[in-house]
Amino acid sequence: MPLYIAREAPKLWRKICTEASAEVSLLSENWKFLLAGLVFQYVHGLAAHGVHYLHRPGPTLQDAGFFLIPEIGQGKAYMSESIFNFIFFSFILWTFHPFFFQSKRIYTVLIWCRVLAYLVGCQILRIITFYATQLPGPNYHCREGSKYARLPPPESALEVILINFPTGMLYGCGDLIFSSHMIFTLVFVLTYQKFGTRRCIKQLAWLFAIIQSLLIIASRKHYTVDIVVAWYTVNLLVFFVDKKFPELPDRSSASTSPPLLPLSTKDKDSKNKEEHNKILNGNSVDVTY
Repeated sequence: MPLYIAREAPKLWRKICTEASAEVSLLSENWKFLLAGLVFQYVHGLAAHGVHYLHRPGPTLQDAGFFLIPEIGQGKAYMSESIFNFIFFSFILWTFHPFFFQSKRIYTVLIWCRVLAYLVGCQILRIITFYATQLPGPNYHCREGSKYARLPPPESALEVILINFPTGMLYGCGDLIFSSHMIFTLVFVLTYQKFGTRRCIKQLAWLFAIIQSLLIIASRKHYTVDIVVAWYTVNLLVFFVDKKFPELPDRSSASTSPPLLPLSTKDKDSKNKEEHNKILNGNSVDVTY
């Protein structure tokens, strides 16, 4: 086994370098899209922190989900966060699988361009919505009597710009309609639904999304309307973006076997010849986003 690893490790390293070369080329063409999407994540966080200054605690609104789903208590609020973190980091790892696996359908740079487009569209709608109407937060730290329920006016612009990190990220109030956690979850699940290859993982991802929705309501982090609006808004926006943007190139036709390590030299030459013939026939794929 050590001999096998020592022999195959250089092949895996060459595979990573080859993939990195292709991704760097795509990154040089699409870095502005990625940078804009990442900067908007900060803008979204800034907007969510800003609405906290407008939040006024009050009686929890009547909610069908609160009536149907028992409250699990503040001590078990971590359950929905655990599922969210699992989905979040699993998706990130999946987007980088082309660096290691022969079987792949996506380019990492292009998939993140598309994902960030989904996220930014949803977050723009979310910012408009929670600034339009501020509801009394149902979460424990947003209720009357909690020191986080009301924020005093900021003492400096720096306090706002830094989003009072990390307290402002953990104990936000007022940014309710619609759930940011469900935006990320549904965007990731829908992306894997379209570009993933494992049917069982797709089914499991949807199950996790449903469980997370129920746990968010059970832990009283959001009203039911925040979850319901997220479900149909994210799905509709992803559908709209996919109609407007060009289809991403599908790499699965060039690699149908699932081994971890690169192809042998013979197979690689055969593959290169096949790709060369496609180019001569005018079937090459434009990978520019």
